[in-house]
Amino acid sequence: MVYPRLASGEFDYAHVVACSCVQKKPEDGFTRLLRYSNLGALARFTFENLEPQGKSGHPKSRDRFEAAYHAARLFAANPAGWIVLTGPSGSGKTHLAAAIVGERIKLGFPALYASAPDLLDHLRSAYSPESETPFDETLDTVKNAPLLVLDDLGVQSGTPWAREKLDQLLNHRFNAELPTVIITITPLGELEDRLRTRLTDPRLCEVFVLDENLPMTEYSWGPEFELQKTQTFTNFDRRDNLPAEQQENLDWALDAAMRFAKNPEGWLVFMGGTGSGKTHLAAAIVNYRYQAGEPALFVVVPEFLDHLRLRGDRVGGDDVRAAEHHTIGDGVVSH
Repeated sequence: MVYPRLASGEFDYAHVVACSCVQKKPEDGFTRLLRYSNLGALARFTFENLEPQGKSGHPKSRDRFEAAYHAARLFAANPAGWIVLTGPSGSGKTHLAAAIVGERIKLGFPALYASAPDLLDHLRSAYSPESETPFDETLDTVKNAPLLVLDDLGVQSGTPWAREKLDQLLNHRFNAELPTVIITITPLGELEDRLRTRLTDPRLCEVFVLDENLPMTEYSWGPEFELQKTQTFTNFDRRDNLPAEQQENLDWALDAAMRFAKNPEGWLVFMGGTGSGKTHLAAAIVNYRYQAGEPALFVVVPEFLDHLRLRGDRVGGDDVRAAEHHTIGDGVVSH
């Protein structure tokens, strides 16, 4: 706080005012819409940094994701009806939904993102006398949002109270035909009948089933690679709590690995400490190629050289020395 000046130029010690350095600047339209959207850290998920065909190498999964991607872009430009996205964790559902909200904000229109569990927690807290926003006002804000993204439907508690509030919300938006995006990891067939009937109504809803962990082709892993067999681009941990520079570097490595998996040319080298994600990215490249029906090989160098030495012992020492530089695909493994 500071003392203002009188017309004479002297300080008016009878009054204090806020210093200009701490006075809040008026929000511009974009900032106001972004705050309303409740996107938070998800604002980084845009159409510009989303791969139109997703992260799976399986042709069916890629086709499904591409269909959802184009539908999401059309919906963001002119939202009407409901879009329902379902699929396993890491299949790109939340990225698509957040990109829709971000695009609406860029166009100057309001949109609201909420996860079902967080929304229910917020509604419960609104009953408290200390709550800044009354319960009815909180629920009405979500019920009547011009565009609502409701994430993690089916993950929330199955208490009667939770089911009642979600039913009120969805029933209102369904009857009013308000633009809505629903995201669920739970297969539609496992949802309650009333909810499933609403989400699959063809008059209002367009359903997109993303990656269903479709089986790979005959190319596969050996029994010693059970962990690598499960490591894909869809379940790669981007470690969102990293410092900005490290996060940018990890994102670059992920993008480079995906580009290489789609079109493997030359060499791609990953360097970093233990637990930095190198092996996961390498295994994800192999799994992507398997899903696409293409051959690939994952080798652990010490074990590979032990294997070559064992073969050499059987056929002679000269063969061991000759095999110590062995070509695998386009690369050379050097001892």
